[in-house]
Amino acid sequence: MQYGCYLKKRVNFTCNSAKLNLFENIKFIKMKPKKNLLILSVIFSCLVVFSSCGTSNNVYVPDPGVVSFTFRNQFQEDVPGTLDMIKEMGITNIEFSNLFGKTATEMRALLDERDMICTSYGVGYNRLVDDIERVAEEAKILGAKYVRVASIPYERPEFTIDNAKKTVEDFNRGGKILSEHGIYFCYHNHGFEFRPYEDGTLFDYIVQNTDPRYVSFEMDLLWTVHPGQDPVELLERYPERFRLMHLKDLRRGVTGDFSGRTPSENDVVLGTGQVDFPAVLKAAERTNIEYYYIEDESPDVIERVPKSREYIMSITK
Repeated sequence: MQYGCYLKKRVNFTCNSAKLNLFENIKFIKMKPKKNLLILSVIFSCLVVFSSCGTSNNVYVPDPGVVSFTFRNQFQEDVPGTLDMIKEMGITNIEFSNLFGKTATEMRALLDERDMICTSYGVGYNRLVDDIERVAEEAKILGAKYVRVASIPYERPEFTIDNAKKTVEDFNRGGKILSEHGIYFCYHNHGFEFRPYEDGTLFDYIVQNTDPRYVSFEMDLLWTVHPGQDPVELLERYPERFRLMHLKDLRRGVTGDFSGRTPSENDVVLGTGQVDFPAVLKAAERTNIEYYYIEDESPDVIERVPKSREYIMSITK
């Protein structure tokens, strides 16, 4: 008796504004080899066509990545297993904020084994200032095009103009060194930089006084909305300066401030909070943003990330 094969395949894609989920659960039993091969060829041809449809120009973000911080608890327990889980979700692009005890070489090997990539490497502010050459080397090993810093040390409760001036100096210096290695430097806003200053905010001061050749920005949507800013307006104000985006949503009804802090339960599944994602992604298309990463700080990320990914991939032009 000749048995064929068992194929289980799920493909999520968006086409002509219709969200389709293709499930193939096919068993070929007592099938002649030639007929088996022919049917399999037809099935895989269909899957290729459908997948191509899903990544068409009709979708703003056809292949969102994820921030490693989202799965920090899982990574701390099992790095290879967590990479496998993320890959099973359909995600292959990771922005690493931590290497979870691995060297850059070890992490790159794990990614290569799974056909996954790291496009952005997040490091602390102090490493930008004191360890920039090593950071550049690690980023190159990982294959990252970007190095990102996600916060600025300052004496609470208030980020000041003196903090901003020092930030500008450090960003210009570190960004210039990274550019000499062929790497873009990005700063990820965290809310506290939007305190009013003169005719704008301290974030405006940082953008306007850093060298655009060396310093770019990653917009975190939650940490733009939380301090009361309009992400669409900000993208339109600085379209050339933003190169990365964190897809992150803030619970409805939450009133933010300039603290740069909010409980993790205020992170919600994308599309269920305060962020107007269709408007944001439409505006982002006219900027220099290259990569989009889902971020979720809640404890339920295994269930929530696929929902957020599905929502983002459903937004069409």
